[in-house]
Amino acid sequence: MTNGLLAGLSLLPIAAVGYFLVIRRWPASRAMPISYAVAAGLALFVWQVPFPQVAAATAKGVVIAVELLYIVFGAILLLNTLEESGALSKIRRSFRDISPDRRVQVIIIAWLFGSFIEGAAGFGTPAAVAVPLLVGLGFPAMAAVVAGMIIQSTPVSFGAAGTPILIGVATGLSGHEAVEQYAAGLGYTGEAGWLSFLHMIGLKVALLHAVAGTLIPLFVVAMMTRFFGKERSFREGLRIWRFAVFAALAMTLPYLTAAYLLGPAFPSLVGGLVGLVVVVTAAKRRWLLPAETWDFDRSDRWPAEWTGTLQVRSVDHPGRDFSLLSAWSPYLMVAILLVLTRVPSLPLKAWLMACVVPVRDIFGTSISRDVRPLFLPGSVFVFVAVAATALHRLSLAEVTRAWKQSGRTILAASVALIFTVPMVQVFINSAGGRLGYEAMPVALAEGVAELAGSAWPLFSPLLGGLGAAVAGSNTVSNMMFSLFQFNVGQRIGADPTWIVALQAVGGAAGNTICVHNVVAASAVVGLLGQEGAVIRKTLIVFLYYALLPGAIGYAIVSSGLGG
Repeated sequence: MTNGLLAGLSLLPIAAVGYFLVIRRWPASRAMPISYAVAAGLALFVWQVPFPQVAAATAKGVVIAVELLYIVFGAILLLNTLEESGALSKIRRSFRDISPDRRVQVIIIAWLFGSFIEGAAGFGTPAAVAVPLLVGLGFPAMAAVVAGMIIQSTPVSFGAAGTPILIGVATGLSGHEAVEQYAAGLGYTGEAGWLSFLHMIGLKVALLHAVAGTLIPLFVVAMMTRFFGKERSFREGLRIWRFAVFAALAMTLPYLTAAYLLGPAFPSLVGGLVGLVVVVTAAKRRWLLPAETWDFDRSDRWPAEWTGTLQVRSVDHPGRDFSLLSAWSPYLMVAILLVLTRVPSLPLKAWLMACVVPVRDIFGTSISRDVRPLFLPGSVFVFVAVAATALHRLSLAEVTRAWKQSGRTILAASVALIFTVPMVQVFINSAGGRLGYEAMPVALAEGVAELAGSAWPLFSPLLGGLGAAVAGSNTVSNMMFSLFQFNVGQRIGADPTWIVALQAVGGAAGNTICVHNVVAASAVVGLLGQEGAVIRKTLIVFLYYALLPGAIGYAIVSSGLGG
């Protein structure tokens, strides 16, 4: 079978998602079982993968889906706990004190706080934190989900203390002779040299992100005013362009500096934290802000599809007159614990990861999954929710309501994720069949590379984005495609490290349209059945974020700087 035909067949599970979810507007709970059936059918009857391997990949997907549901549950539980205690009302008022303008609020929470949380934890955690917080402040659920997905771009390559580079790219490239020879030719030898080689790739990734990320806050506010404003106008979002670009640079300049000075573990952490301090200060003083204040229409005029089942009430308890610091303390605890448990040089990470539930050699195959329940962000959320129960002195009735409501919300999301993640795992684990074909993602990549030829840098981020959109992870996309991208770069006479950098940037952009990320973010606020509507909006940002770095990469290669 030709590479082109294999690539076309490999595209079918993704095409099924696009057709049923985005075009036909089916809910993910209906569309994803069909996509799973397509992927499993191709694996069994075209790739001729043994049935135990398909079953094992499916089981691994179910395990990962349960982990995701645990993260979502923890995030919802924390929000419901703060709602019951009255802390959420206090937080809402604090944002009105910073700025009552919803455009400013979404930049601070989604772009800056979200980037910081991404740098600490990654793996969809920013959406689990920022999206329900936005809803708690009075945003429509769909607007919150769209905002939470759009910012899953610039900070993602350095999420979870640099995991997509330090684990994803490193795993994809390490141990291969061509890569080691190339690195040695540049003077990168030994273990220290390998880390410096990754540092150099990470700096190129950060540079591309710093360029593309300059417009992301403006995209967030413009799309919010266009799709969720009274006037349905891009113009209302664009009026805040000076503040939006300022907020972008307040994050990306320290982000780029950290990539240069500190390496791949710290750009998103440093950029998000510095940006928060700078932008909150500017917003309080109304620097660069237009005279008018923008808000949504009254909530009783919102279309039904904008709202989820998470109905945040304005709960105040006169007997709990705690300070603003006390109200914010659970989210501060989340941020601190995520950092402390993710930094490799601290002992907490090793302690938590030592608690392992091994799911090994499933159905006699080599497919395995080690579950580390204490290391999952969901455990941080649950721990902080329990701590907040004591800190804010909740009654037993209030605690019971918070847990019951959280459980009901998570059950509604389970069907979509239980089919989405297994589809991804079958797609990825489709190598090793009787006919010897490469796994579907690699077959797809080879077919596209044949068509693109020397114009490959234009398509490199799109491939990385497609990998992340399907796999749900920039790290996994980098593992799958970094070596392939490196080899294509050498084949077309380009600097292969620039091509790998384009892969990593595209992999970050792919998170904006990743189905299971959208399902998880929507589940946090009970917005189920509208996943396609969210992706139709975030697709605009994905195309921008993949095509602009691709054009920059092509210009670098064409000018001779990349080869």
